[in-house]
Amino acid sequence: MLIRKAVLSDAPALATCLLLAMDTILYRFIGQENYAQAEAFLLQFITQKNNQYSYQNCWVIQTESGVVAAANVYDGAQLVALRAPIIAYLKRHYHYSGVMEAETQPGEWYVDSLGVRVEAQGNGLGSQLLRFLIQKHVVDQQQTLGLLVDKANPEAKKLYLKLGFRIIRPTVLAGKPMEHLQIGPDFINLASKLF
Repeated sequence: MLIRKAVLSDAPALATCLLLAMDTILYRFIGQENYAQAEAFLLQFITQKNNQYSYQNCWVIQTESGVVAAANVYDGAQLVALRAPIIAYLKRHYHYSGVMEAETQPGEWYVDSLGVRVEAQGNGLGSQLLRFLIQKHVVDQQQTLGLLVDKANPEAKKLYLKLGFRIIRPTVLAGKPMEHLQIGPDFINLASKLF
């Protein structure tokens, strides 16, 4: 197993993994519950540079089976710039008129989405990828790492809390009640014990 930065050729696998984490949100953005449309939309942006979903912002777990897990992570201070091409495309092609909530902010490296292929789930790959991101951002670079968890997903919340994340505040994303969690340098002693 290898955890590495994604490359352009990973795009189809990235779309599969990330869509597992964000399908309902993308459906709301494109105005239809259509997996193929959501996948095509996501794949288009994964293959491009300088946007929220670009392969440039992704990490993958690769096994002998190929890419089995992925995480989309970027500097929260860049959210507006990274999101701009996506909003413009949604308005132009899907007549999107909604308001996208600010899901992150400056001072945080944000785990936008993390997904594990269905056939690889249950093997702790999501936890391993999160531990890697904690090591990289919190332990090594002394940064704060944040993410949102769906209030309807208590198992994911339990995992994040076990890894050392703390609840910062309730929030909403695309109409879904969520909680914003963070782990930062002030939790460094706890994070260091995970490795």
